[in-house]
Amino acid sequence: MDTVIKAFGLVFQVDVMVAIVASAFYGLTVGALPGLSATMATALLVPVTFYLSPIAAVATIITASAMAIFSGDIPGCLLRIPGTPASAAYTDEAYAMTRKGQAETALGICLWFSALGGIAGTLSLMLIAPLLADIALSFSTYENFWLAMLGLMCSTLVARSSPIKAIAAMLLGLLITCIGIDNPGGVPRFTFGSTDLLGGIEPIPALVGVFALAEVMRALTEREPPKIESRRLGSILKGQWKLTKEYPKQQARGNIVGIIIGVLPGAGADMAAWVSYAMSKRFSKTPEKFGTGHPEGLIEAGASNNASLASGWVPALLFGIPGDTITAIAIGVLYMKGLNPGPSLFTTQAESMYALYIIFILGNIIMIPFGIVMIRLASRIVGAPRSAVMPVIMVFCAVGAFATAGNNLFAVWCVAAFGLIGFVMEKNGYPVAAMVLGIVMGTMVEQSFVTSLIKSDGSILPFFERPISSVLAAMTFAALLWPLLAWSLGWLKGRRTVAAYGGRQAPNTRA
Repeated sequence: MDTVIKAFGLVFQVDVMVAIVASAFYGLTVGALPGLSATMATALLVPVTFYLSPIAAVATIITASAMAIFSGDIPGCLLRIPGTPASAAYTDEAYAMTRKGQAETALGICLWFSALGGIAGTLSLMLIAPLLADIALSFSTYENFWLAMLGLMCSTLVARSSPIKAIAAMLLGLLITCIGIDNPGGVPRFTFGSTDLLGGIEPIPALVGVFALAEVMRALTEREPPKIESRRLGSILKGQWKLTKEYPKQQARGNIVGIIIGVLPGAGADMAAWVSYAMSKRFSKTPEKFGTGHPEGLIEAGASNNASLASGWVPALLFGIPGDTITAIAIGVLYMKGLNPGPSLFTTQAESMYALYIIFILGNIIMIPFGIVMIRLASRIVGAPRSAVMPVIMVFCAVGAFATAGNNLFAVWCVAAFGLIGFVMEKNGYPVAAMVLGIVMGTMVEQSFVTSLIKSDGSILPFFERPISSVLAAMTFAALLWPLLAWSLGWLKGRRTVAAYGGRQAPNTRA
Protein backbone atom coordinates (compact mmCIF):
# COMPACT_ATOMS: atom_id res chain seq x y z
CA MET A 1 0.00 0.00 0.00
CA ASP A 2 2.86 2.37 0.77
CA THR A 3 4.27 1.69 -2.71
CA VAL A 4 0.97 2.68 -4.35
CA ILE A 5 0.78 5.89 -2.30
CA LYS A 6 4.34 6.75 -3.32
CA ALA A 7 3.42 6.07 -6.95
CA PHE A 8 0.50 8.51 -6.79
CA GLY A 9 2.87 11.04 -5.27
CA LEU A 10 5.26 10.60 -8.21
CA VAL A 11 2.48 11.09 -10.78
CA PHE A 12 0.55 13.98 -9.25
CA GLN A 13 3.36 16.48 -9.43
CA VAL A 14 3.23 19.71 -11.37
CA ASP A 15 5.86 18.77 -13.97
CA VAL A 16 4.34 15.34 -14.61
CA MET A 17 0.79 16.67 -14.97
CA VAL A 18 1.93 19.45 -17.31
CA ALA A 19 3.85 16.87 -19.37
CA ILE A 20 0.75 14.64 -19.62
CA VAL A 21 -1.57 17.47 -20.72
CA ALA A 22 0.90 18.94 -23.22
CA SER A 23 1.80 15.57 -24.76
CA ALA A 24 -1.90 14.69 -24.97
CA PHE A 25 -2.70 17.67 -27.18
CA TYR A 26 0.51 17.10 -29.12
CA GLY A 27 -0.34 13.44 -29.78
CA LEU A 28 -3.90 14.30 -30.81
CA THR A 29 -2.65 16.89 -33.29
CA VAL A 30 0.09 14.75 -34.84
CA GLY A 31 -2.12 11.67 -35.11
CA ALA A 32 -4.85 13.60 -36.92
CA LEU A 33 -2.47 14.81 -39.65
CA PRO A 34 -2.17 12.36 -42.58
CA GLY A 35 1.31 10.91 -42.82
CA LEU A 36 2.41 11.73 -39.28
CA SER A 37 2.23 8.42 -37.39
CA ALA A 38 2.23 7.67 -33.68
CA THR A 39 5.81 6.42 -34.03
CA MET A 40 6.90 9.77 -35.46
CA ALA A 41 5.05 11.62 -32.70
CA THR A 42 6.93 9.55 -30.12
CA ALA A 43 10.30 9.93 -31.81
CA LEU A 44 10.01 13.71 -31.98
CA LEU A 45 9.49 13.80 -28.21
CA VAL A 46 12.80 12.13 -27.38
CA PRO A 47 14.87 15.38 -27.37
CA VAL A 48 12.29 16.94 -25.04
CA THR A 49 12.63 14.08 -22.54
CA PHE A 50 16.29 15.05 -21.92
CA TYR A 51 15.07 17.94 -19.76
CA LEU A 52 12.30 16.10 -17.86
CA SER A 53 12.27 13.98 -14.73
CA PRO A 54 12.15 10.19 -15.29
CA ILE A 55 8.40 9.83 -14.63
CA ALA A 56 7.53 12.94 -16.66
CA ALA A 57 9.69 11.71 -19.56
CA VAL A 58 7.99 8.32 -19.73
CA ALA A 59 4.58 9.98 -19.24
CA THR A 60 5.05 12.02 -22.42
CA ILE A 61 5.81 8.87 -24.43
CA ILE A 62 2.83 6.95 -23.04
CA THR A 63 0.30 9.77 -23.40
CA ALA A 64 1.37 11.00 -26.84
CA SER A 65 1.38 7.51 -28.39
CA ALA A 66 -2.06 6.60 -27.00
CA MET A 67 -3.57 9.88 -28.18
CA ALA A 68 -2.00 9.61 -31.63
CA ILE A 69 -3.33 6.07 -32.18
CA PHE A 70 -6.88 7.27 -31.45
CA SER A 71 -6.55 10.59 -33.27
CA GLY A 72 -5.63 8.79 -36.48
CA ASP A 73 -9.27 7.67 -36.62
CA ILE A 74 -10.59 11.23 -36.98
CA PRO A 75 -9.53 11.95 -40.60
CA GLY A 76 -10.42 8.36 -41.42
CA CYS A 77 -13.99 8.93 -40.27
CA LEU A 78 -14.39 12.37 -41.83
CA LEU A 79 -12.37 12.15 -45.06
CA ARG A 80 -11.49 8.46 -45.55
CA ILE A 81 -7.85 9.29 -44.89
CA PRO A 82 -6.29 7.27 -42.04
CA GLY A 83 -4.10 9.44 -39.85
CA THR A 84 -1.97 6.47 -38.72
CA PRO A 85 -1.38 2.96 -40.17
CA ALA A 86 -3.35 1.44 -37.28
CA SER A 87 -6.48 3.23 -38.56
CA ALA A 88 -6.26 1.87 -42.11
CA ALA A 89 -7.99 -1.44 -41.27
CA TYR A 90 -11.37 0.15 -40.58
CA THR A 91 -11.21 3.49 -42.40
CA ASP A 92 -13.74 2.42 -45.05
CA GLU A 93 -16.18 1.27 -42.36
CA ALA A 94 -15.92 4.52 -40.39
CA TYR A 95 -16.23 6.67 -43.51
CA ALA A 96 -19.30 4.70 -44.61
CA MET A 97 -20.97 5.63 -41.32
CA THR A 98 -20.14 9.29 -41.96
CA ARG A 99 -21.69 9.05 -45.42
CA LYS A 100 -24.85 7.76 -43.75
CA GLY A 101 -24.99 10.82 -41.49
CA GLN A 102 -23.59 8.95 -38.46
CA ALA A 103 -20.27 10.76 -38.12
CA GLU A 104 -20.69 11.39 -34.40
CA THR A 105 -21.49 7.70 -33.81
CA ALA A 106 -18.40 6.55 -35.72
CA LEU A 107 -16.14 9.04 -33.97
CA GLY A 108 -17.70 8.17 -30.62
CA ILE A 109 -17.03 4.46 -31.19
CA CYS A 110 -13.39 5.17 -32.03
CA LEU A 111 -12.98 7.35 -28.95
CA TRP A 112 -14.95 5.34 -26.39
CA PHE A 113 -13.70 1.87 -27.30
CA SER A 114 -10.13 3.07 -27.79
CA ALA A 115 -10.17 4.35 -24.22
CA LEU A 116 -11.70 1.12 -22.90
CA GLY A 117 -9.19 -0.93 -24.90
CA GLY A 118 -6.30 1.09 -23.51
CA ILE A 119 -7.51 0.51 -19.95
CA ALA A 120 -7.93 -3.23 -20.65
CA GLY A 121 -4.38 -3.34 -22.01
CA THR A 122 -3.12 -1.58 -18.90
CA LEU A 123 -4.84 -4.11 -16.63
CA SER A 124 -3.13 -6.88 -18.59
CA LEU A 125 0.17 -5.09 -18.05
CA MET A 126 -0.51 -4.99 -14.32
CA LEU A 127 -1.97 -8.45 -13.74
CA ILE A 128 -0.57 -10.93 -16.25
CA ALA A 129 2.72 -9.36 -17.39
CA PRO A 130 4.93 -12.36 -16.46
CA LEU A 131 2.62 -14.86 -18.18
CA LEU A 132 2.34 -12.80 -21.36
CA ALA A 133 6.07 -12.19 -21.37
CA ASP A 134 6.71 -15.96 -21.22
CA ILE A 135 4.46 -16.40 -24.25
CA ALA A 136 6.33 -13.64 -26.08
CA LEU A 137 9.69 -15.22 -25.29
CA SER A 138 8.51 -18.55 -26.72
CA PHE A 139 8.04 -16.86 -30.09
CA SER A 140 10.90 -17.29 -32.54
CA THR A 141 11.22 -16.47 -36.23
CA TYR A 142 9.04 -19.48 -37.10
CA GLU A 143 6.08 -18.15 -35.10
CA ASN A 144 6.71 -14.60 -36.30
CA PHE A 145 6.54 -15.79 -39.91
CA TRP A 146 3.16 -17.47 -39.47
CA LEU A 147 1.84 -14.54 -37.45
CA ALA A 148 2.78 -12.16 -40.26
CA MET A 149 1.25 -14.51 -42.83
CA LEU A 150 -1.94 -14.69 -40.79
CA GLY A 151 -2.07 -10.92 -40.81
CA LEU A 152 -1.69 -10.93 -44.59
CA MET A 153 -4.48 -13.46 -45.02
CA CYS A 154 -6.79 -11.10 -43.16
CA SER A 155 -6.93 -9.05 -46.36
CA THR A 156 -8.98 -11.82 -47.95
CA LEU A 157 -11.44 -11.90 -45.04
CA VAL A 158 -12.13 -8.17 -44.84
CA ALA A 159 -12.26 -7.48 -48.59
CA ARG A 160 -15.62 -6.33 -49.91
CA SER A 161 -14.55 -7.13 -53.46
CA SER A 162 -13.43 -10.47 -54.88
CA PRO A 163 -11.00 -12.38 -52.62
CA ILE A 164 -8.88 -12.95 -55.74
CA LYS A 165 -8.53 -9.20 -56.23
CA ALA A 166 -7.69 -8.79 -52.53
CA ILE A 167 -4.93 -11.40 -52.81
CA ALA A 168 -3.63 -9.76 -55.98
CA ALA A 169 -3.49 -6.38 -54.24
CA MET A 170 -1.74 -7.93 -51.25
CA LEU A 171 0.84 -9.60 -53.51
CA LEU A 172 1.49 -6.24 -55.17
CA GLY A 173 2.23 -4.84 -51.72
CA LEU A 174 4.64 -7.71 -51.04
CA LEU A 175 6.36 -7.03 -54.37
CA ILE A 176 6.82 -3.38 -53.40
CA THR A 177 8.56 -4.40 -50.17
CA CYS A 178 11.17 -6.25 -52.28
CA ILE A 179 12.48 -2.90 -53.54
CA GLY A 180 15.77 -1.76 -52.03
CA ILE A 181 18.75 -3.22 -50.23
CA ASP A 182 17.07 -3.88 -46.88
CA ASN A 183 16.80 -7.65 -47.29
CA PRO A 184 18.57 -10.65 -45.72
CA GLY A 185 20.98 -10.91 -48.64
CA GLY A 186 21.82 -7.21 -48.70
CA VAL A 187 21.45 -7.23 -52.49
CA PRO A 188 19.86 -4.25 -54.31
CA ARG A 189 16.56 -5.32 -55.86
CA PHE A 190 14.37 -3.44 -58.35
CA THR A 191 16.32 -0.21 -57.81
CA PHE A 192 17.04 0.33 -61.56
CA GLY A 193 20.20 2.18 -60.63
CA SER A 194 18.41 4.76 -58.46
CA THR A 195 20.06 5.55 -55.13
CA ASP A 196 16.73 6.79 -53.76
CA LEU A 197 15.28 3.29 -54.12
CA LEU A 198 18.09 1.63 -52.16
CA GLY A 199 16.28 2.38 -48.92
CA GLY A 200 13.07 0.81 -50.22
CA ILE A 201 9.53 2.18 -50.05
CA GLU A 202 8.42 3.39 -46.63
CA PRO A 203 4.87 2.39 -45.56
CA ILE A 204 3.84 5.94 -44.59
CA PRO A 205 4.23 7.57 -48.06
CA ALA A 206 2.46 4.58 -49.61
CA LEU A 207 -0.42 4.79 -47.13
CA VAL A 208 -0.78 8.55 -47.57
CA GLY A 209 -0.73 8.22 -51.34
CA VAL A 210 -3.27 5.43 -51.81
CA PHE A 211 -5.73 6.87 -49.30
CA ALA A 212 -5.29 10.65 -49.16
CA LEU A 213 -4.03 11.61 -52.60
CA ALA A 214 -6.29 9.09 -54.33
CA GLU A 215 -9.22 10.69 -52.49
CA VAL A 216 -8.17 14.07 -53.88
CA MET A 217 -8.07 12.59 -57.39
CA ARG A 218 -11.55 11.13 -56.97
CA ALA A 219 -12.85 14.53 -55.87
CA LEU A 220 -11.35 16.11 -58.98
CA THR A 221 -12.86 13.57 -61.37
CA GLU A 222 -16.35 13.44 -59.88
CA ARG A 223 -18.83 15.95 -61.22
CA GLU A 224 -20.79 15.91 -58.01
CA PRO A 225 -18.64 15.02 -54.99
CA PRO A 226 -20.40 12.75 -52.51
CA LYS A 227 -22.56 14.65 -50.08
CA ILE A 228 -21.42 14.38 -46.48
CA GLU A 229 -23.65 15.42 -43.63
CA SER A 230 -22.54 18.97 -42.83
CA ARG A 231 -24.71 19.62 -39.81
CA ARG A 232 -23.18 20.28 -36.44
CA LEU A 233 -22.15 17.06 -34.75
CA GLY A 234 -24.37 15.94 -31.93
CA SER A 235 -23.23 14.29 -28.71
CA ILE A 236 -20.10 12.28 -29.46
CA LEU A 237 -20.71 9.73 -26.72
CA LYS A 238 -24.47 9.40 -27.24
CA GLY A 239 -25.43 5.75 -27.62
CA GLN A 240 -21.98 4.41 -26.76
CA TRP A 241 -23.12 2.73 -23.55
CA LYS A 242 -25.88 1.04 -25.54
CA LEU A 243 -23.30 -0.25 -28.04
CA THR A 244 -21.12 -1.42 -25.15
CA LYS A 245 -23.98 -3.59 -23.87
CA GLU A 246 -24.97 -4.70 -27.39
CA TYR A 247 -21.50 -5.89 -28.45
CA PRO A 248 -19.74 -7.18 -25.32
CA LYS A 249 -18.23 -10.21 -27.11
CA GLN A 250 -16.72 -8.06 -29.85
CA GLN A 251 -15.20 -5.68 -27.33
CA ALA A 252 -13.77 -8.51 -25.20
CA ARG A 253 -12.44 -10.34 -28.24
CA GLY A 254 -10.80 -7.17 -29.55
CA ASN A 255 -9.18 -6.54 -26.18
CA ILE A 256 -7.85 -10.11 -25.93
CA VAL A 257 -6.48 -10.14 -29.49
CA GLY A 258 -4.90 -6.71 -29.01
CA ILE A 259 -3.29 -7.73 -25.72
CA ILE A 260 -1.83 -10.93 -27.17
CA ILE A 261 -0.57 -9.34 -30.40
CA GLY A 262 0.81 -6.33 -28.55
CA VAL A 263 3.08 -8.58 -26.50
CA LEU A 264 4.61 -10.21 -29.58
CA PRO A 265 7.79 -8.53 -30.83
CA GLY A 266 7.37 -6.67 -34.10
CA ALA A 267 3.58 -6.86 -34.27
CA GLY A 268 1.94 -3.79 -32.71
CA ALA A 269 -1.31 -1.89 -33.16
CA ASP A 270 -1.35 -2.14 -36.97
CA MET A 271 -1.58 -5.93 -37.05
CA ALA A 272 -3.92 -5.99 -34.03
CA ALA A 273 -6.44 -3.78 -35.85
CA TRP A 274 -6.32 -5.87 -39.03
CA VAL A 275 -6.65 -9.22 -37.28
CA SER A 276 -9.47 -8.01 -35.02
CA TYR A 277 -11.46 -6.49 -37.88
CA ALA A 278 -11.08 -9.73 -39.89
CA MET A 279 -12.15 -11.84 -36.91
CA SER A 280 -15.14 -9.60 -36.32
CA LYS A 281 -16.33 -10.10 -39.88
CA ARG A 282 -15.60 -13.82 -39.82
CA PHE A 283 -17.62 -14.50 -36.65
CA SER A 284 -20.36 -11.94 -37.27
CA LYS A 285 -23.95 -13.05 -37.79
CA THR A 286 -24.31 -10.28 -40.41
CA PRO A 287 -21.01 -10.18 -42.34
CA GLU A 288 -22.77 -8.68 -45.36
CA LYS A 289 -23.17 -5.41 -43.42
CA PHE A 290 -19.41 -4.90 -43.09
CA GLY A 291 -18.17 -2.07 -45.27
CA THR A 292 -21.57 -0.36 -45.31
CA GLY A 293 -21.21 1.55 -42.04
CA HIS A 294 -21.71 -1.24 -39.49
CA PRO A 295 -20.39 -0.57 -35.96
CA GLU A 296 -19.48 -4.17 -35.08
CA GLY A 297 -16.06 -4.33 -36.77
CA LEU A 298 -15.28 -0.74 -35.79
CA ILE A 299 -15.80 -1.58 -32.11
CA GLU A 300 -13.62 -4.69 -32.16
CA ALA A 301 -10.74 -3.15 -34.12
CA GLY A 302 -10.83 0.12 -32.17
CA ALA A 303 -10.62 -1.73 -28.87
CA SER A 304 -7.82 -3.93 -30.17
CA ASN A 305 -5.30 -1.34 -31.37
CA ASN A 306 -5.18 0.62 -28.11
CA ALA A 307 -5.12 -2.57 -26.02
CA SER A 308 -2.06 -3.70 -27.97
CA LEU A 309 -0.36 -0.37 -27.27
CA ALA A 310 -0.35 -0.95 -23.50
CA SER A 311 0.45 -4.67 -23.62
CA GLY A 312 3.40 -3.93 -25.89
CA TRP A 313 5.17 -2.58 -22.80
CA VAL A 314 5.14 -6.03 -21.15
CA PRO A 315 8.28 -7.43 -22.86
CA ALA A 316 9.79 -3.94 -22.92
CA LEU A 317 9.65 -3.56 -19.13
CA LEU A 318 10.41 -7.16 -18.21
CA PHE A 319 13.14 -8.03 -20.69
CA GLY A 320 13.96 -4.90 -22.69
CA ILE A 321 12.44 -6.47 -25.82
CA PRO A 322 10.38 -3.94 -27.83
CA GLY A 323 6.87 -5.02 -28.77
CA ASP A 324 6.74 -2.39 -31.52
CA THR A 325 8.56 0.72 -32.72
CA ILE A 326 7.00 2.91 -30.03
CA THR A 327 8.25 0.72 -27.18
CA ALA A 328 11.64 0.53 -28.90
CA ILE A 329 11.86 4.30 -28.51
CA ALA A 330 10.52 4.05 -24.96
CA ILE A 331 13.24 1.55 -23.98
CA GLY A 332 15.87 4.10 -24.95
CA VAL A 333 14.18 6.72 -22.78
CA LEU A 334 13.95 4.26 -19.85
CA TYR A 335 17.68 3.52 -20.01
CA MET A 336 18.46 7.21 -20.33
CA LYS A 337 16.48 7.97 -17.16
CA GLY A 338 17.95 5.11 -15.12
CA LEU A 339 14.86 2.89 -15.27
CA ASN A 340 16.69 -0.08 -16.77
CA PRO A 341 14.19 -2.70 -18.02
CA GLY A 342 14.35 -6.09 -16.36
CA PRO A 343 12.66 -8.19 -13.66
CA SER A 344 14.50 -6.24 -10.97
CA LEU A 345 12.70 -3.09 -12.09
CA PHE A 346 9.50 -4.44 -10.50
CA THR A 347 11.20 -4.91 -7.13
CA THR A 348 13.91 -2.26 -6.75
CA GLN A 349 11.78 0.53 -8.27
CA ALA A 350 8.26 -0.76 -7.70
CA GLU A 351 6.84 2.73 -7.08
CA SER A 352 8.02 3.81 -10.54
CA MET A 353 6.25 0.81 -12.11
CA TYR A 354 3.00 1.63 -10.33
CA ALA A 355 3.44 5.22 -11.47
CA LEU A 356 3.57 3.99 -15.09
CA TYR A 357 0.36 2.01 -14.54
CA ILE A 358 -1.36 5.10 -13.17
CA ILE A 359 -0.18 7.17 -16.14
CA PHE A 360 -1.55 4.59 -18.58
CA ILE A 361 -4.97 4.63 -16.91
CA LEU A 362 -4.96 8.42 -16.52
CA GLY A 363 -3.99 8.89 -20.17
CA ASN A 364 -6.87 6.74 -21.40
CA ILE A 365 -9.33 8.52 -19.11
CA ILE A 366 -8.38 12.02 -20.24
CA MET A 367 -8.48 10.76 -23.82
CA ILE A 368 -12.26 11.05 -23.69
CA PRO A 369 -12.65 14.80 -22.90
CA PHE A 370 -9.54 15.77 -24.88
CA GLY A 371 -10.66 13.61 -27.78
CA ILE A 372 -14.08 15.28 -27.87
CA VAL A 373 -12.39 18.69 -28.10
CA MET A 374 -10.20 17.48 -30.97
CA ILE A 375 -13.18 15.97 -32.78
CA ARG A 376 -15.09 19.25 -32.47
CA LEU A 377 -12.18 21.15 -33.98
CA ALA A 378 -11.58 18.64 -36.77
CA SER A 379 -15.27 18.25 -37.66
CA ARG A 380 -15.36 21.77 -39.09
CA ILE A 381 -13.76 20.40 -42.24
CA VAL A 382 -16.83 18.25 -42.96
CA GLY A 383 -18.95 21.20 -44.04
CA ALA A 384 -16.11 23.02 -45.78
CA PRO A 385 -16.10 23.17 -49.61
CA ARG A 386 -14.11 20.45 -51.30
CA SER A 387 -12.25 23.09 -53.29
CA ALA A 388 -10.87 24.46 -50.01
CA VAL A 389 -10.22 21.16 -48.22
CA MET A 390 -8.45 19.19 -50.95
CA PRO A 391 -5.50 21.59 -51.49
CA VAL A 392 -4.88 21.62 -47.72
CA ILE A 393 -4.92 17.81 -47.68
CA MET A 394 -2.35 17.74 -50.49
CA VAL A 395 -0.08 20.06 -48.52
CA PHE A 396 -0.38 17.88 -45.41
CA CYS A 397 0.37 14.79 -47.49
CA ALA A 398 3.53 16.33 -48.94
CA VAL A 399 4.74 17.77 -45.62
CA GLY A 400 4.00 14.55 -43.70
CA ALA A 401 5.83 12.34 -46.20
CA PHE A 402 8.75 14.77 -46.43
CA ALA A 403 9.19 14.88 -42.65
CA THR A 404 8.72 11.14 -42.12
CA ALA A 405 11.41 10.29 -44.70
CA GLY A 406 14.04 12.49 -43.07
CA ASN A 407 13.48 15.55 -45.27
CA ASN A 408 13.79 13.52 -48.46
CA LEU A 409 11.94 14.87 -51.50
CA PHE A 410 11.79 11.35 -52.96
CA ALA A 411 9.06 10.50 -50.42
CA VAL A 412 6.84 13.21 -51.94
CA TRP A 413 7.23 11.60 -55.37
CA CYS A 414 6.31 8.27 -53.77
CA VAL A 415 3.11 9.81 -52.45
CA ALA A 416 2.24 11.04 -55.94
CA ALA A 417 2.99 7.64 -57.51
CA PHE A 418 0.97 5.70 -54.95
CA GLY A 419 -1.87 8.19 -55.24
CA LEU A 420 -2.13 7.31 -58.93
CA ILE A 421 -1.82 3.59 -58.18
CA GLY A 422 -4.53 3.79 -55.52
CA PHE A 423 -6.84 5.74 -57.80
CA VAL A 424 -6.52 3.19 -60.63
CA MET A 425 -6.89 0.22 -58.26
CA GLU A 426 -10.11 1.48 -56.70
CA LYS A 427 -11.56 2.32 -60.09
CA ASN A 428 -11.11 -1.35 -61.00
CA GLY A 429 -12.31 -2.83 -57.71
CA TYR A 430 -8.95 -3.74 -56.13
CA PRO A 431 -8.83 -2.98 -52.38
CA VAL A 432 -5.95 -0.61 -51.65
CA ALA A 433 -6.01 -1.55 -47.96
CA ALA A 434 -4.82 -5.06 -48.89
CA MET A 435 -1.86 -3.57 -50.75
CA VAL A 436 -0.97 -1.37 -47.78
CA LEU A 437 -1.12 -4.43 -45.52
CA GLY A 438 1.32 -6.21 -47.82
CA ILE A 439 3.71 -3.26 -47.66
CA VAL A 440 3.53 -3.07 -43.87
CA MET A 441 3.99 -6.81 -43.26
CA GLY A 442 6.23 -7.75 -46.19
CA THR A 443 9.57 -7.09 -44.50
CA MET A 444 8.61 -9.10 -41.43
CA VAL A 445 7.48 -12.03 -43.60
CA GLU A 446 10.69 -12.16 -45.62
CA GLN A 447 13.13 -11.67 -42.79
CA SER A 448 11.40 -14.21 -40.55
CA PHE A 449 11.22 -16.77 -43.37
CA VAL A 450 14.84 -16.44 -44.48
CA THR A 451 16.19 -16.39 -40.91
CA SER A 452 14.16 -19.50 -40.08
CA LEU A 453 15.52 -21.36 -43.10
CA ILE A 454 19.07 -20.43 -42.10
CA LYS A 455 18.48 -21.75 -38.58
CA SER A 456 16.94 -24.99 -39.83
CA ASP A 457 19.57 -25.51 -42.56
CA GLY A 458 16.93 -25.22 -45.28
CA SER A 459 14.34 -27.52 -43.69
CA ILE A 460 10.70 -26.42 -43.53
CA LEU A 461 9.72 -28.98 -40.88
CA PRO A 462 10.32 -26.63 -37.90
CA PHE A 463 7.63 -24.35 -39.34
CA PHE A 464 5.10 -27.07 -38.52
CA GLU A 465 6.72 -29.02 -35.68
CA ARG A 466 6.70 -26.34 -32.97
CA PRO A 467 3.34 -26.26 -31.08
CA ILE A 468 2.52 -22.54 -31.41
CA SER A 469 3.89 -22.44 -34.95
CA SER A 470 1.69 -25.34 -36.04
CA VAL A 471 -1.43 -23.67 -34.61
CA LEU A 472 -0.64 -20.40 -36.39
CA ALA A 473 0.05 -22.31 -39.61
CA ALA A 474 -3.35 -24.03 -39.40
CA MET A 475 -5.08 -20.68 -38.83
CA THR A 476 -3.23 -19.15 -41.79
CA PHE A 477 -4.22 -21.93 -44.18
CA ALA A 478 -7.80 -21.77 -42.92
CA ALA A 479 -7.93 -18.04 -43.65
CA LEU A 480 -6.44 -18.65 -47.10
CA LEU A 481 -8.80 -21.48 -48.03
CA TRP A 482 -11.94 -20.04 -46.46
CA PRO A 483 -13.03 -18.00 -49.56
CA LEU A 484 -12.57 -21.09 -51.76
CA LEU A 485 -14.52 -23.24 -49.30
CA ALA A 486 -17.34 -20.68 -49.09
CA TRP A 487 -17.55 -20.53 -52.89
CA SER A 488 -17.58 -24.34 -53.15
CA LEU A 489 -20.38 -24.66 -50.60
CA GLY A 490 -22.40 -22.02 -52.43
CA TRP A 491 -21.88 -23.82 -55.74
CA LEU A 492 -22.93 -27.18 -54.29
CA LYS A 493 -26.01 -25.61 -52.72
CA GLY A 494 -26.94 -24.12 -56.06
CA ARG A 495 -26.52 -27.48 -57.84
CA ARG A 496 -28.71 -29.22 -55.25
CA THR A 497 -31.40 -26.57 -55.62
CA VAL A 498 -31.40 -26.94 -59.39
CA ALA A 499 -31.54 -30.74 -59.08
CA ALA A 500 -34.46 -30.50 -56.65
CA TYR A 501 -36.49 -28.59 -59.24
CA GLY A 502 -35.68 -31.00 -62.05
CA GLY A 503 -33.18 -28.74 -63.76
CA ARG A 504 -35.57 -25.75 -63.66
CA GLN A 505 -34.61 -22.54 -61.89
CA ALA A 506 -35.87 -22.32 -58.33
CA PRO A 507 -38.73 -19.84 -57.84
CA ASN A 508 -37.91 -16.51 -56.28
CA THR A 509 -39.33 -16.59 -52.77
CA ARG A 510 -38.38 -13.05 -51.85
CA ALA A 511 -41.15 -10.55 -51.32
